[in-house]
Amino acid sequence: MSLPHPSAKKIPAIRSFHGHEMVDDYEWLRDKDNPETIAYLEAENEYTSQRTEHLVPLQEKLFAEYKSRIKETDMSVPVYYKGYFYYVRTVEGQSYPISCRIKAEGGETVPPVIEPTTPHPREEIMLDVNELAEGHDFFQIAELAVVMPGNLIAYSTDAAGDERFTIYVKDLTSGELLDDVIEGTAGSVVWAGKDYFFYCRVDDMWRPNQVWRHKIGDDPANDVLVFEETDERFWLGVSVDRAEQYIYIESASKLSSEVHVIPFASPTDEPQCLAPRRPEVEYSVAYAEVGGDPYWLVMHNTAGPNFEIGYTPLSIPFDFDKLTQLIPHRDDVRITGLDTFASQILLGYRAGAIGRMAIMDVRDGFSTFEEVTFDEELFSAGPSTNMDWDARSLRMSVETFTKPHKLFLLDLDTGERTIIKEQEVLGGYNPDDYKATRLWAKAEDGARIPISLIHRADLDMNTPHPLLLVGYGSYEVTLDPGFSAFRLSKLDRGMIVAIAHIRGGGEMGRLWYDNGKMLTKRNTFTDFIAAADHLIHRGVTTPEMLVASGGSAGGLLMGAVANMAPEKFTAIEADVPFVDPLTSMLMPELPLTVTEWEEWGDPLHDPQVYEYMASYAPYDNVSAQRYPNILATTSLNDTRVLYVEPAKWVAKLRDLATGGEFLLKTEMAAGHGGVSGRYESWRQTAFSDAWIINQATGLLE
Repeated sequence: MSLPHPSAKKIPAIRSFHGHEMVDDYEWLRDKDNPETIAYLEAENEYTSQRTEHLVPLQEKLFAEYKSRIKETDMSVPVYYKGYFYYVRTVEGQSYPISCRIKAEGGETVPPVIEPTTPHPREEIMLDVNELAEGHDFFQIAELAVVMPGNLIAYSTDAAGDERFTIYVKDLTSGELLDDVIEGTAGSVVWAGKDYFFYCRVDDMWRPNQVWRHKIGDDPANDVLVFEETDERFWLGVSVDRAEQYIYIESASKLSSEVHVIPFASPTDEPQCLAPRRPEVEYSVAYAEVGGDPYWLVMHNTAGPNFEIGYTPLSIPFDFDKLTQLIPHRDDVRITGLDTFASQILLGYRAGAIGRMAIMDVRDGFSTFEEVTFDEELFSAGPSTNMDWDARSLRMSVETFTKPHKLFLLDLDTGERTIIKEQEVLGGYNPDDYKATRLWAKAEDGARIPISLIHRADLDMNTPHPLLLVGYGSYEVTLDPGFSAFRLSKLDRGMIVAIAHIRGGGEMGRLWYDNGKMLTKRNTFTDFIAAADHLIHRGVTTPEMLVASGGSAGGLLMGAVANMAPEKFTAIEADVPFVDPLTSMLMPELPLTVTEWEEWGDPLHDPQVYEYMASYAPYDNVSAQRYPNILATTSLNDTRVLYVEPAKWVAKLRDLATGGEFLLKTEMAAGHGGVSGRYESWRQTAFSDAWIINQATGLLE
């Protein structure tokens, strides 16, 4: 018997700010401890299951296709670090990775031959996550850090999905856990020698606000508070440089940052500030040795939004005004990062909407940066795991939309590149069967919006085809070229996948981001609509075959375009969607809210921001119009975008919309990233992909 869709009861709650009132009938769903809330979410799950029952064969087929392309028993390329080779194995039938190492013998720095299917005789299993995850519906590891000389590891676990991690310390000699158990952390662990490590605690709003120091063997109750961040806009992080010279405590908001350091060799010293925070000044530092002399390399935005790099001899503190310029600010190049080694500096930057790399040799002093070039037009490249400070060869990776991930070793003396691993795609994959191109749409204000298009090479592009349009457009996140074995299942069914690189993202530089946030946020939505219009007007697709998809802040995008241009899309898939942003930004007690005021604006204290956000907030603007079919997915324990946002959204859509089917699927034991375990994650992907494929093509297999 067919179930009627659930109807959430209405309990009107008045939201009143700055002279504006909004009646929220479904705010009661925020109470996760209310049995009626759980009952409603479970009823929605049952209804969604029934409404997608006809797609189960397609889901199973997709899952089988994913498995058929992926080498399930595999391993990473071992990395040498201080007398050991470290690597990760996966085993067919097991959901989680196994972290391993082999002790180097006889001064060897090149790993012995290791077969993924046969453990090496000298293999030592440090951590088998499959064993740890047993009995848990959800399980994730945030950090695994090894202390030298290699007898201890510290790792952090989350068994709920709420991103509150417990740190454990394991003796690799005995295999036993020590009594050093620390709860309520942000997950990171940074060793400082063999006796101490640093970690971050989180406050009630899930903000990493404190850095603590733990001494091995001591009761964690006696741990030392090293640094506390009292400004709720700022989050803390702790790290160590590759040269093991300093521990770094980084405090950053969306618009400002500050760095403190502690000498690695003296972990009990007080942290010292390198440069006090200034409004709208962001900076980061890297320790470097140039011509044998120590320097700070400073990436900062005091000269412009795309950042520049300066340097100064090692001093604490340093003065921005006395930095020597190494790389000047440019309007057309966004500097994204620095990495240092004993003899070279690795630079990351964006130009022409593509991330790029360059290397400078500093053995004899500062020289010039040489770009690491690739033959591809659309690619993603970057450094891989490089743990050795004295390395004269670097591991780097490159991939495209159509060519799988490739790991290579770059010899810094000869420039020679040696491929050390290529992602295997089983089943006879041929990259020449697929094609990726770039189109440019014109936004309302004349801005040119890049669109990446991926499809089968034999697809007749003179006729419209079913198309999935993906977008994000927040936090300066870039949707760069990347290979997906999952994507092939859509392409092989005649679909096109398009990615709209809209403002709010970082593809075109920092101003691309700045012009898609705060009081220019609507550009993100109108850019996406312009991309859809461009694809329709070019005859690439039609509204009847066009599905949109986005997650988290990309889910806000989905909710906004559903209200603004519902006629452009046949369906919309929104994953953990941030669809009630105004309510969330009015509640400073929620996780993320205060720091997010520098992303969206502060509607609690600023009437202009309130009115602007109210003009686009998806939940506030649901109206009596026909909507595309919508699938919203969420997780009960998500602390970044609470489950209540899509739950309220779907309830209101059902109440007001004059057309469209609205489905809500809640994972009852998961967090922001969805379910844990690779097979479980693949099944979750198969569920969403089956719905998307069916909506776009009508196919059932």
